[in-house]
Amino acid sequence: MTSISQFMEKHFKHFNARETLDAARAWNSLLDAGGQMFLTLAGAMSTAEIGISLSQMIRQGKVHGICCTAANLEEDLFNLFNNREYELVPHYKDLTPQQEAELRDRQLNRVTDTCIPETVMHQVEKILYDMWRDAAEQGTAKYPWEYFYDLLDLSDVEDHFQVDREHSWVLAAKEMGLPIYAPGWADSTMGNKYTALIMEGKIKHHHAVRTGTEQLEHLANWYLQRVEADVPVGFFQIGGGIAGDFPICVVPMIIQDLKKPIPYWAYFCQISDSTTSYGSYSGAVPNEKITWGKLDVATPKYMINSDASIVAPLIFAYVLGQ
Repeated sequence: MTSISQFMEKHFKHFNARETLDAARAWNSLLDAGGQMFLTLAGAMSTAEIGISLSQMIRQGKVHGICCTAANLEEDLFNLFNNREYELVPHYKDLTPQQEAELRDRQLNRVTDTCIPETVMHQVEKILYDMWRDAAEQGTAKYPWEYFYDLLDLSDVEDHFQVDREHSWVLAAKEMGLPIYAPGWADSTMGNKYTALIMEGKIKHHHAVRTGTEQLEHLANWYLQRVEADVPVGFFQIGGGIAGDFPICVVPMIIQDLKKPIPYWAYFCQISDSTTSYGSYSGAVPNEKITWGKLDVATPKYMINSDASIVAPLIFAYVLGQ
């Protein structure tokens, strides 16, 4: 145990701090028992450069499958290719509508305190366009993450990296052979571009990218493989929304719809700044998931109400023994 872990052990005694430490300890316990961890990623965590710590978790075998918003999938590559062209806006809370319009007119897309240049997105979409077009013409289809992996396989791709390759979590996932489910793929810059290209007649049809139900089937088989190998799987959720609700539902789907008796998720932790409210998934307490057949009574459950850009790297550091 080194400096970060020691600091957490000494100071994280109560409230969200205690919950954070308990969740990190339980993650290690799951892995020590031969289990695996499935991680979900909502919010703008890639633009927050979560890849600096998450990539280490993936490469060291602490994360075994991922579900994310499509924005997180693409924004990790935007950051990898064009980080030096980003603009920081530390005073973003004070921006007027006119100042926001000025950023728009400069083709800067703001994500909290970080502006992503439009040119960054065009660079990636030009490469993907050729892949999508060829797949449509050949009658083949791939998952969204497979296209991103193909892009990272291009011979000269590393010549364009503007951050250390070790800081890309998508690249780490590719190297480790992890699936990256992005069920709401159309809700992204690349998904928008793909749709526009079809409407313009530049891509023949919609079927070059596999659908959300195909991704759910893939995930179900991924989970069933671990059930057959007697490997418990935990669920670590950053934020809420489709990135979390889509994959966690695979367990009740297998139990209730496929009629296969399988174990529930073996661990659950969520980092969220949402408060408990009427009908909110992001702010729902973990025990609510028992009623939906996602978790069991004895499942270790943790709810950390805090900023994931602060908490997640701390938990990752603890699990990594840093």
